[in-house]
Amino acid sequence: MEKQLPLKPLHVSAGARFGPFAGYDMPISYPLGVMQEHLHTRRAAGLFDISHMSHISIEGPGAAALVARACPYAPAEQDIGKGRYTFLLNPAAGMIDDLIVSRLGQQRYVVVANGACADKDFEHLSNLAEGCDASVRQIPRVFLALQGPKAAEQLSRHIPQCASLTFMQVLELPDGTFVSRSGYTGEDGFEIGLAMDRAEEFAMGLLADEAVEWVGLGARDSLRIEAGLPLYGQDMDEHTDPATVGLIWAVPKPLREQGSYVGAPALSDILARGVTHKRVGLKPEGKAPVRAGTLLFDGEDPDANEVGLVTSGGYGPSCGHPVAIGRISKSAAASENRFFADVRGRRLACGLHALPFVPHKYHRGESS
Repeated sequence: MEKQLPLKPLHVSAGARFGPFAGYDMPISYPLGVMQEHLHTRRAAGLFDISHMSHISIEGPGAAALVARACPYAPAEQDIGKGRYTFLLNPAAGMIDDLIVSRLGQQRYVVVANGACADKDFEHLSNLAEGCDASVRQIPRVFLALQGPKAAEQLSRHIPQCASLTFMQVLELPDGTFVSRSGYTGEDGFEIGLAMDRAEEFAMGLLADEAVEWVGLGARDSLRIEAGLPLYGQDMDEHTDPATVGLIWAVPKPLREQGSYVGAPALSDILARGVTHKRVGLKPEGKAPVRAGTLLFDGEDPDANEVGLVTSGGYGPSCGHPVAIGRISKSAAASENRFFADVRGRRLACGLHALPFVPHKYHRGESS
């Protein structure tokens, strides 16, 4: 049985259509519809309930050492009030999960984990904490995301302090509310963690303005594909490493060759050998979207070579055409600029396309 979101009655009253995702019964769309929810987020502000994601607190004198053991970066050097995109790796450098780790104090970090990975992430971090002077605990919260060009204006009416944040900066209010200027759409926006007993009132306050609309998982997926953002469980998993899926940029260069984090020797070996595949953007020709799991070939005849697969795909409402993310052999990507997706026995042509499909609009301060 799927878990239920704390705000489910609010979504029911808003006319949400539900479906299973990450072990939860999640809102897929609302009466506005996926296409208009997507476009509304790009032009105004979309409100997403992402409470399937888990918040894990790591606190104590050994907190930085624990994070450094778990993740391939230097948390002791991380600024207080700053979030960091990173991963948990297994000994083979496979990705247990991709995460945002925020530093909230000298000895305190908060991990935001993907919903389907929450239990295994917590167990992994708890096991690594043995022998460390640090506690690992889950924080029960409602987690909302407000995304779009009007997000800052709307959220500032309720949390004035958020206006001064830049991309990947975080704050924690005295009442425990957590705010990060981040998101999963490519737009400027915020993710807000709230105590269970005040989340409904807060959400309704945001929705009181016509600039804010509920947006479901359907539009969240099309928004993130247009933004070229990978999804755990599709674009990467425990059998793929950060280099192969094009995320090695998140590992500082000194830690690519050696480090004390789990998976460091394996990742170093992978980089020394060189990866065989690379992540690419694909623009299918025509109007038909190409979905995740579709095999890619270097020609349309039956004897063509299989060279990769689509890991995420759908229609891009902002682009006006289908969009996809794929993983293709480096040799094929270097020699070809057109591939063929096998869709139920038909070969559909796809051209390489730079990622992202839609420019990112993150708020990086005065110079952005």
